[in-house]
Amino acid sequence: MTKDNEISNGVKKVLLINPPWVIGEDKNLWKQVASCWPSLGLAYIAAVLEKEGHEVYYLDCSAEHYTIGDTEKILKNYQNLDFIGLTATTPLINNALAIADIAKKNFPQAKIILGGIHSSVMPEEVIVNKAVNFLLIDEGEETMKELVNGEKQEKILGLCYKDNGQIIKNPLRPLIQDLDTIPFPAYHLLPMDKYYPAIGSYKCLPAMVLLATRGCPGRCTFCYRTFRGLVRKRSARNIIEEIKFLQKNYGIKEFAFYDDTFTLFKNLVKEFCSIIIEEKIDITWSCFTRVDYINEELLGLMKQAGCHLILFGVESADEQILQNINKKISLEQVQEVVKLARKMGVETRASFMFGNQGETEETIKKTIDFAIKLDPDEAQFNITTPYPGTELFNWAKEKNYIKSFNWNDYSYSNVVLELPGLSREKLHYYYQLAHRKFYFRPKMILRRMSHIRNWAQLKQEIKGGLGLLKFLYGK
Repeated sequence: MTKDNEISNGVKKVLLINPPWVIGEDKNLWKQVASCWPSLGLAYIAAVLEKEGHEVYYLDCSAEHYTIGDTEKILKNYQNLDFIGLTATTPLINNALAIADIAKKNFPQAKIILGGIHSSVMPEEVIVNKAVNFLLIDEGEETMKELVNGEKQEKILGLCYKDNGQIIKNPLRPLIQDLDTIPFPAYHLLPMDKYYPAIGSYKCLPAMVLLATRGCPGRCTFCYRTFRGLVRKRSARNIIEEIKFLQKNYGIKEFAFYDDTFTLFKNLVKEFCSIIIEEKIDITWSCFTRVDYINEELLGLMKQAGCHLILFGVESADEQILQNINKKISLEQVQEVVKLARKMGVETRASFMFGNQGETEETIKKTIDFAIKLDPDEAQFNITTPYPGTELFNWAKEKNYIKSFNWNDYSYSNVVLELPGLSREKLHYYYQLAHRKFYFRPKMILRRMSHIRNWAQLKQEIKGGLGLLKFLYGK
């Protein structure tokens, strides 16, 4: 190993960068109404590094609305950086690599590190970039800590790097079993006033995103197998302490749980809700889950503890497509749970996809009709995107159905997967038709108006409506 690859001990200066969310003009409705949250992965790493005594900076280009050009100017304000870390999903990987190139030119002595899901599933593609020194595979906290602390690279589990032109992938690191051992995200480094929830998803402001678990029990073909399919949880008390910390220090009133399946551990949710009720913690919150991991008792307790909105992934109204994508739910379950949630006074958002295996014009029409019949408080319609590292990607690539390998195109509103009989134009037509038919019903408009209780809710309804009109009829 060359001297250049050795990292000395001592306090290091580390800059962590969340790349800008600018991926072209793709007429994505959800850009008009979407949330803006910090990268919790970077914020957790920042907290771990600070605990080790290192000097850490956090640059959130997405929250600050910086372009790549803006980021290049901002980088000149930093001095003597030892490490620069970036995270990236698939649609943001090109932006992250562009910033990595800029960072290496400005700080040639700094080690450039990339993490996030795309680097984990496509390490050979990412590491070949000349500016990139290391990749963090899967969970990054311990791997990054050892790297910055000066551990020899060949001994660091979960690390990918180049050595004399050869790509080296060290063995995977065991996943952290006790999530309570991880310090809270380094909120003091974040631009906390720049974050906000999606339109229609909150009751109060300010708001912040939280995670109670890591991983998902599902095996859907279109989704990443994050954390190797293993799910772990925090304790209810640990989550409550973070909520209290955010209330006290930042006045946070609303919390959005972005766990893939928040109610997977029912006893955890019951304890969490019971503490909120018993200690009279004044918050409102929302979460994501599956229809097969919730029941009437849990819904009632969640409502009492401040939960006002749950997002359920439904995907399709065609039973064969649900089988094809390994969703393992039934339409009867979907209808029952949405009905129960309404009975308990909890709003629902149902998410649907157009373009999965077996999709036709008839199945899309069936899904649109089902969404209207189901009548959740909100519906989210997406165009199926075959993200690398998923079963869907491998299947579509083998069938030659993927029409673009430009990762900038990989949003839920661009067509990169074309099935026989479903052209790009047809998918876009039904994508817009679904939004028109669902949201422009008099029943839906009256319901949205009836939910308005304060000025903040009025503003979000107006913004959401204007965003929908711009998406459907704007140029």
